[in-house]
Amino acid sequence: MGEVRGCEIPEHLYYSIDNNVWVRDEGDGTVTVGMTSYAAALVGEVVSCTLRTVGKEVLKDKSCATVETSDWVGPVKAPVAGEIVAVNDQLAITPEHISRDPYGKGWLVKIRVTDWESSKKELVSGMKDVLGSFEARMEYDGFSGC
Repeated sequence: MGEVRGCEIPEHLYYSIDNNVWVRDEGDGTVTVGMTSYAAALVGEVVSCTLRTVGKEVLKDKSCATVETSDWVGPVKAPVAGEIVAVNDQLAITPEHISRDPYGKGWLVKIRVTDWESSKKELVSGMKDVLGSFEARMEYDGFSGC
């Protein structure tokens, strides 16, 4: 497990730094998507989450979910294009999982990726690249830490 400014960054995942989301390859043509611990720290405690529906096509960099905190509402942008094949229904009951366990119970959607081989080339992987990319992003954002 890597860490940048107190934010956990699991090494086995892919990341869209610009969208501040993680991607886990499930090995069956689908990926699981969630917000990073950095994103969770930026937005604060999530009080509501609206997920796109199963069967919906999503485009890369377009919303696959909307999260709400006590003072902010915003989209979570899909890091890949494809069809949503599963959503984390538990988040309707306990949306705080997104903030408290972003890499576990806080996952958002599973997407059957249109072209995983091409898509993963646009994501950051490898701990050195991931940690350096997040450090640069946090510096740019003026973020002090999780």
